[in-house]
Amino acid sequence: MRNIKLILQFDGSAFHGYQMQPNAPTVEEALRGAIKHILHENAAPVSCSRTDAFVHAEEFCCNFRTETPMSCEKLLRALNAVLPPQIAVVSCEDADLSFHARYDCRGKEYRYLIWNAPQRNPFYLDRALHVPQKLDEALRDRAAKDFIGTHDFAAFCAAGSSVKSTVRTIFDCGVTRNGDLLTFSVCGNGFLYNMVRIMVGTLLEIANGAIEPDAIPAILVSKEREQAGPTAKPQGLYLHRVFYEGEENDG
Repeated sequence: MRNIKLILQFDGSAFHGYQMQPNAPTVEEALRGAIKHILHENAAPVSCSRTDAFVHAEEFCCNFRTETPMSCEKLLRALNAVLPPQIAVVSCEDADLSFHARYDCRGKEYRYLIWNAPQRNPFYLDRALHVPQKLDEALRDRAAKDFIGTHDFAAFCAAGSSVKSTVRTIFDCGVTRNGDLLTFSVCGNGFLYNMVRIMVGTLLEIANGAIEPDAIPAILVSKEREQAGPTAKPQGLYLHRVFYEGEENDG
């Protein structure tokens, strides 16, 4: 028995998230189909995250068990030959049998892109949120620093979550600008359902004056979802990196 560790990249525009669901295309469905086509096995890949519909991934880890003697190099090529063009396997290797992509994950970094210009950019269609009014990235960056630390993020969790604890630790967080493209980056030990998108929505409300710039600590303490901003659209969200034991987390 082998435990194969895969690193994927995918454009989530065509998928309703990673996890399989009835009557909707998902990344997991495509991956399972590709594995079955190549290995003739009904593998059940374990993923590092579920991801919402239309969310992208630049580094997504999963693992599955198999009896195949096929080399990792050959398996990588074979998977990429049959997967949809929106999904690519960028790494394939044998892992210890105990490795679990979800439970062994020590942290994740997400990025959210905002195209901040009066005119839309067709190259960022479904890949960034378009905000035509000028945003003050310095103001949003200062406010974002209030997320850093260990807090109860109940106010930044969408309804329907069944997690035992809403406490999470954010290692680093900030907003940068490159021309008309704004990037919100956040790195932490774990994230709640829609947490990053609600963080972005709150920072946008701060930018337009609907929420005070220093309000984030009070919102965290309140634990009330209605105190935070709206949930930003999924198309601008990217799972940028995942971290495991022994890997350097440089934020």
